[in-house]
Amino acid sequence: MAVLSIKCPNCGGGLQFDPAAQDYRCEYCLSRFSQEELERLAPDTESDGGDGTHPAPGGEDGAGTDTPEENGQAVVYTCPSCGAEIVTDDTTAASFCFYCHNPVILQGRLEGRYHPDYVIPFAIDRQRATEIFMGWLRKKRYVPSDFAGPEQIEKMTGVYFPYWLYSCKVDGSLAAEGIRIKMWQTGDIQYTETQKFDVSRKGTMGIDHVTRNALKKADRRLAEGVMPFETKDIKPFSMGYLTGFFAEKRDMEQEVFSLEVEKEVRDFAAASLKGSVGDYNSLNVRSQNTAVREPKWEYALLPVWTLTYKERKTGKIYYFACNGQSGKVCGQLPVDSRKLWILFAQIFLPLLAILLAAGYFL
Repeated sequence: MAVLSIKCPNCGGGLQFDPAAQDYRCEYCLSRFSQEELERLAPDTESDGGDGTHPAPGGEDGAGTDTPEENGQAVVYTCPSCGAEIVTDDTTAASFCFYCHNPVILQGRLEGRYHPDYVIPFAIDRQRATEIFMGWLRKKRYVPSDFAGPEQIEKMTGVYFPYWLYSCKVDGSLAAEGIRIKMWQTGDIQYTETQKFDVSRKGTMGIDHVTRNALKKADRRLAEGVMPFETKDIKPFSMGYLTGFFAEKRDMEQEVFSLEVEKEVRDFAAASLKGSVGDYNSLNVRSQNTAVREPKWEYALLPVWTLTYKERKTGKIYYFACNGQSGKVCGQLPVDSRKLWILFAQIFLPLLAILLAAGYFL
């Protein structure tokens, strides 16, 4: 399996994708390249690994060790820059070498049926993600101090999570009776007028990119909590967008979601037809039909900043996640019992002293 490292065309240093500038930055010579420039400077990318990437030196094909060792769920690769071992689990598709910090892409994880169709690049960089995290915590007074400590924040990680995107067309029709009731009073007499109307609606609705998380393991709560993503920023997949970030390969196929998603889009289309009929006091539906056609599943990697925290006493894992495109936040916070006891003492003890002074317990 090829291990790729995207290199600077000027100095050969490692390139990383910059979310703020939406281009690639070399950490060594400080050169910058757009996606188009990288593709233009690397006309042989189809034979080298495709998608605008340069294979790193090493191995017979110039792409690093291609025979990983399986050890349970751990997989061992060789870093193409320094030769150190890179250990990942079986769904990791992009990582770092912990010795030379060179970003690497495990290309074989994203080939064939696992090759993504699309990617939404990170639009929020680490600094902005940290600001969002600190703002989220600002009004939460009873979390442990080390939850937002410098060492903890340093662990914040940008990860591309795998998602399935479902698109289709839905043909729908509705036949109903709409009833309007008008009431008024003249003198002592109250009048009621009931009007009945035949209502008919028919049309086709285009459904684009219904999103489903495609990762089974515990990271699902992070991947689902930051949805939705705006697919207006979606781009054809290129390996380069992964540089400087982690990435996960899917371990759930679209068949898992097919019935659920089809029901969702049919219900949505039916509700939309019903909602378009106008202003009636009541609507008696006689018949309603929806049919899905041209269903299409596409595979995408979408950006999430993540931070996890393990409570020392209980070992429970808490987490923070931030949508790397929109900044939407979700998380589960630990509570510092010591801070709660201090709050209790600050409120209860003065109140107890007042009640004792007033003689309530005599």
